[in-house]
Amino acid sequence: MIAAIPSPSANDLNVGPLEFHAYGLIYGVAIIIGTLITIRRWEAQGGSSDLVLEVVLWSVPAGVIGGRIYFDLTSSGEVPAHWWGPLAIWDGGMGIWGGIALGSLVGLWRLRRAGVSPAPFMDAAAPALLVGQAIGRIGNYFNQELFGGPTNLPWALQISPAHRPAGYESFATFHPTFLYELIWNLALAAFLVWLGHHRRIRPPGLFALYVAGYSAFRIFEESLRVDPAHHILGLRFNFYVATLLCFAGLLWFVQSQGWMPRWRWSRGAALLLAGAMVLMSGCGGAGHANAASATRPDRPLGRDARPGTRPSASSHTGSAWMPRRGP
Repeated sequence: MIAAIPSPSANDLNVGPLEFHAYGLIYGVAIIIGTLITIRRWEAQGGSSDLVLEVVLWSVPAGVIGGRIYFDLTSSGEVPAHWWGPLAIWDGGMGIWGGIALGSLVGLWRLRRAGVSPAPFMDAAAPALLVGQAIGRIGNYFNQELFGGPTNLPWALQISPAHRPAGYESFATFHPTFLYELIWNLALAAFLVWLGHHRRIRPPGLFALYVAGYSAFRIFEESLRVDPAHHILGLRFNFYVATLLCFAGLLWFVQSQGWMPRWRWSRGAALLLAGAMVLMSGCGGAGHANAASATRPDRPLGRDARPGTRPSASSHTGSAWMPRRGP
């Protein structure tokens, strides 16, 4: 190995009696920058910044709740064994799919209440969401989490022994998958901005491409990650979610541009899809016990571990109001 990205020396900041987690601080920066980008793009369409701030005020808390619900459903083995465990965003994590889903639904509700067509607003927000997600991934670096398998590439990430997943204790450097996603998100955001300026895209075409493009990269990313996860037929649960959303986003884009006959979901089809997703979220429960072996069968697991967590929930003494984990 010629070079490697060093591990951070700390992931929190203490100011008097208060402890601020790096992920929580970066999460706040991501929200601010994402909001400013959305305001600029929405005002360029003749919209009001007040509407953007109202949508953000409602969508961000909803996104946090949705992200935690998704984590609780798909990573139940990592939820602290306390009555407040499902709510402990500082001890566990949040799932990006749930956060975007519930945050978007609440944002659409506020737009409807304001009498504004949601489609143009969604296109204005799509690049901002990608930039915000890219910034948020920096928090994963400080937590030493969400990395891929071992590698000796020059840009490999050093992971301290305490944060290495079970079965990978003898490896020192790993794929920085969070960095790969950061770069992809910024590139996709730039592409959507360029496309919106140089091509006539009917809204919400840019948002549909955001869904498809981000999900397409997650298909690749899920094939590299080694942190514990539910597995179905040997593949990570989020691999299936990303594949489904990628195709759904592409179909949505084609339909929004008028390249195929308009169609409507029947109530039965929508309920069937929702039921299938719920059932899938409960499948592969044993994946928590053999997540690494599912991706590296030659190295059996001896215990549950997730990059970026400490050995037990009771060892964490951080602030109870700053998120510290990423999806």
